Amino acid sequence: MPAKDELAKRRYDNLVDRLESLMEAELKPGYQGYYGQLILGSSDLEEMGELKDVRRAAREAGRRLDWQPKTQLVDGRLFVYDDRKVPEEISRVAMRNAAEAVDALMRPHMNQRPSNS
Repeated sequence: MPAKDELAKRRYDNLVDRLESLMEAELKPGYQGYYGQLILGSSDLEEMGELKDVRRAAREAGRRLDWQPKTQLVDGRLFVYDDRKVPEEISRVAMRNAAEAVDALMRPHMNQRPSNS
């Protein structure tokens, strides 16, 4: 029985390491580790194992990154996100980036004139 427990622990530790790596890869450098999130689709979840184990591993991986990790299952996708209060200066940078992204998307549409047909 101890060998089985050791194998389960190794699998769990590997899952935590994998999730930590995925979470870290999604972080935006300018946000100093804030606004972290990871979305796992149903195929990812099937591959990783039982949902309760994936959620537990995701929370542990998030804590390794100094997050206050939360998980939410929505329509077969697992959302893992950092629920920490974001410092004001980082929040301003994120809002400016979001505004610039929306502006870049809208700019081509604003230059088009409606046709009079």
